[in-house]
Amino acid sequence: MSTSNTTSTHPAAFLLVGIPGLEHLHIWISIPFCLAYTLALLGNCTLLCIIWADVALHEPMYLFLAMLATIDLVLSSTTLPKMLAIFWFRDQEINFYACLVQMFFLHSFSIMESAVLLAMAFDRYVAICKPLYYTTILTGALINKIGMAAVARAVILMTPLPFLLRRFHYCRGPVIAHCYCEHMAVVRLACGDTRFNNIYGIAVAMFIVVLDLLFVILSYIFILRAVLQLSSHEARYKASGTCVSHIGAILSTYTPVVISSVMHRVARRAAPHVHILLAIFYLLFPPMINPIIYGVKTKQIRDHVLSLFQRKIV
Repeated sequence: MSTSNTTSTHPAAFLLVGIPGLEHLHIWISIPFCLAYTLALLGNCTLLCIIWADVALHEPMYLFLAMLATIDLVLSSTTLPKMLAIFWFRDQEINFYACLVQMFFLHSFSIMESAVLLAMAFDRYVAICKPLYYTTILTGALINKIGMAAVARAVILMTPLPFLLRRFHYCRGPVIAHCYCEHMAVVRLACGDTRFNNIYGIAVAMFIVVLDLLFVILSYIFILRAVLQLSSHEARYKASGTCVSHIGAILSTYTPVVISSVMHRVARRAAPHVHILLAIFYLLFPPMINPIIYGVKTKQIRDHVLSLFQRKIV
């Protein structure tokens, strides 16, 4: 008896419910999800191809954009294929270790995305506040270091989670009331003292969101001050216009996070599917909308896309 209490046991596989309470609508719900995933794949792959093919776009701003597109591709591809398999084929089973891998990629790449958005804010700060030093500050070596630091931070923060979850005994069954392996959804099935997991998960989320968003806001305070000091209205318009795409990417990423966080605290009695739909929206909306934002607002990318369409028409 004592052995069973101290030995970590876990199911061979978990069962992902999908969206609890809306199982009868899975087929219909899958249509907009599939469309959004297709747009995310097409948009981000197009961005990466354009940036890779044009040497003139091998500048810090576009290299950070390529990082963001890569992260968005991984984020959406980590969850959507399995989610669609649940909706279309009722393929609810996921191996225990595959679940931990999905969870690791999901959370670590979310942290990387936040870091890249912060790096893009730094890029705009240098471009507008210190334009004469732009090329000397944002060198290729620094960009590589920023990319490696973003990866290292995410990996270091998320590596403990799979090991912490692996040690639990899952006496509450293998059914996860979600459509992907999210950390807290797995923790709810575990028996024993899960306080450290709860505290660690909240602490990491608060540390990343609050710290990164604080530095992004500080960057834009300095940018706004520099823009207002410009004498020419045309110069102010041009300088602020270079930030519009990045502000759109920030809003598309952080707005669903804030809404989901508020909903969890304000509408605790809301149906579970409301919170899950918000979580899916966070995973799908930024990868889908970011390429559109940059395609519409960035002239170099817009010109490349238009030239591709013109070639196909000819």
